Amino acid sequence: MSAIALILAKRGFSVSGSDTRKNHIISELTKNGIKIFTEQTEENIIFICNKGLNKPLIIISTAIPKENKELQKANEKELKVLHRSDVLSWLTKNQSSILIAGSHGKTTTSTIITTLLASNKADPTAIVGGIIPYYKSNGHSGKGKFLVAEADESDGTIVKLSGEIGIITNIELDHTDYYPDIESLMKTIKIFSQRCKKVIANYDCQNLRTFKSNILWWSTETFKRMDFAAIPSIINADKIIANFYEKEKFIGEITVPLTGLHNLNNAVGAISACRLAGFSFNEIQHNLKYLKSPSRRLDFKGVWEKRYIFDDYAHHPSEINATIDAARLLINSENSYFKGPAKRLVIIFEPHRYSRIKSLLEDFAISLGKADSVFLAPIYSAGEDAINGINNNKIVSLINDKFENLPIFILNDLKQIENILKEKTLNNDLIIFMGAGNINLISKSLIKRATNINKFNDQSLLPKRT
Repeated sequence: MSAIALILAKRGFSVSGSDTRKNHIISELTKNGIKIFTEQTEENIIFICNKGLNKPLIIISTAIPKENKELQKANEKELKVLHRSDVLSWLTKNQSSILIAGSHGKTTTSTIITTLLASNKADPTAIVGGIIPYYKSNGHSGKGKFLVAEADESDGTIVKLSGEIGIITNIELDHTDYYPDIESLMKTIKIFSQRCKKVIANYDCQNLRTFKSNILWWSTETFKRMDFAAIPSIINADKIIANFYEKEKFIGEITVPLTGLHNLNNAVGAISACRLAGFSFNEIQHNLKYLKSPSRRLDFKGVWEKRYIFDDYAHHPSEINATIDAARLLINSENSYFKGPAKRLVIIFEPHRYSRIKSLLEDFAISLGKADSVFLAPIYSAGEDAINGINNNKIVSLINDKFENLPIFILNDLKQIENILKEKTLNNDLIIFMGAGNINLISKSLIKRATNINKFNDQSLLPKRT
């Protein structure tokens, strides 16, 4: 929503909105002339109706309930109400659009494409779900030909979108509050793919291989019969070196300065899209050095009480697996940018949505069990009603059944975290605050209150990359 608001404001529209939280994104919107209300009340709608000559257009996301006071007043005044996907659809129809869909990796893949285009002076418009380091924002109104945007499948509105190039990173069962099964999710993604002129998909995802018609494929496992492929030769914590192929022909070597094999896969999807968009391999190869992960992707926050604090958005078992694998590389790789003497990997996980936890309970237990210690916060509802018997205690019980000796701690309140971490973790632990709810606010708070980081005993132990 914030990225769309920013782009509309940059393109001359009078934009206002409401958000009960204050953060750097809200500050950026305010700096760009967007009126931000700090409460969601009927008076906000009355104010903007009285201010303008024309009736305002109301844009909402699926997260806004019918009981919302602003929405109720807008309906009472018979204002036109559009879903955010309607506005995104309008934007994509007015530019050559590269749309990124899939269960995992959308934000990272979108960020990589945006960075590669921007560093090639193509000045793309971007609408992304995380902060793009190149722009230090989740949105950018460019003057170039292309618009890069995430195509969100969570509420089914992805079927409204159509693009010049469609990318599908992978498909796994998720958003079970909307999709009863994976077949219905795949049906929605297929409709999206049919609305794009060119489609490229990840062959390494078994579920995608049922998509037969008009699909180009990429892989990091094989180059045989692939349109694009990158086979890794070196995997370190700070980079991956791979041989890149097109139509089974070796094109050249690429160096991706990101952590984890999953990010090589994201990068290959992004490179493939850039090649389809007409950019030369040499240009792409050169500009890979500018890549940085979007915010909240194994994001180092600082040192607290001689413990290394990271933040990550993972909220699905597969995402947890990928983050843990990447964190192990940070701990174990000799070439890691992370020079701390960390030995243990501690996960503080805030489960996200009752429906997701219910559908994937066992998978969550298996993925979290790969850590050296786990702290379970209460479930972040994301507006859902509680489901009887689904709570953090249930997850802990399953983990205990599968990993008897794993230290697990239940947090009844996020406010407990600081004291229990001091008691139950060790110096030099690598601690990841993980989840899609409010858990990142806790990691920020810890670092903000940390004793002067610059006086930490051994500066050589701090990560070298900013």
